[in-house]
Amino acid sequence: MHIHCLINGEPGDTLAISDRGLHYGDGLFETLAVRDGVCEFWDRHMQRLHAGCERLCIAPPEFAQLAAEARQLTHSIERGVLKIIVTRGSGGRGYRVPDTAHPTRILLRSDWPTYPRDNAEQGVRVRLCTQRLGTNPTLAGLKHLNRLEQVLARLEWDDPTIAEGLLQDHTGHVIEGTFTNVFLVQHGKIVTPALDRCGVAGIMRAVVMELATAAGIDCTERAVTLDELVAAEELFLTNSLIGIWPIQELEHWQGRATPGYGYGPGPVTRSLQTALQCLK
Repeated sequence: MHIHCLINGEPGDTLAISDRGLHYGDGLFETLAVRDGVCEFWDRHMQRLHAGCERLCIAPPEFAQLAAEARQLTHSIERGVLKIIVTRGSGGRGYRVPDTAHPTRILLRSDWPTYPRDNAEQGVRVRLCTQRLGTNPTLAGLKHLNRLEQVLARLEWDDPTIAEGLLQDHTGHVIEGTFTNVFLVQHGKIVTPALDRCGVAGIMRAVVMELATAAGIDCTERAVTLDELVAAEELFLTNSLIGIWPIQELEHWQGRATPGYGYGPGPVTRSLQTALQCLK
């Protein structure tokens, strides 16, 4: 895999061992799809990054500078991924934020992942993870650097035919996938889990909700139970790299198929996939 990286504007692949992103996960990140040298949904990603910096009291990067560095890494590539990481910077031992901390910005370019075409066309197999998400309204929605819950969830399976695992909170409500947001279709209407207590508010999640509203499809954010998930007419996943993947099969964490499940790419999912393609 070819990887190119800028750290505070300079080529490199090393980070100060005192960086708080390493010690405490004290920072945020964005993952952007790159097509023909252009970072897709750049403004949306920057808005989310800025909002996250404000909530964590991290001085946001200069976005004109960030854009110039992004162009430096991506202008010549046809297809790729750009990851932007912003940490609070280096500091001494302990949680107290030093007065002299200067944020670290990291831009990392990598090759486009080789997802099977059938994932978007026919749908994917998904499992329900035993790992639960802790609730913390202060961090809810943020794409912060502490991803240990997702790491532990992803350790639960090694079957390459299972593309994603779904996570619940401690009350049993379905929240998201390990790297995706989830949508249900009920009676032709769209429902996606509320993310006011935990979970990541994905860029593609917001795009799909806007596309649905523009198409006259009712779209609601609220708590979603596992029973509702199983009873849905259609299910699909979203993120900035995959776009929209229909869920074809859902397996319970005990390894058995969930009763009553027999989905496939439905008409609402297909219409949103088409709308997304036209947007790009």
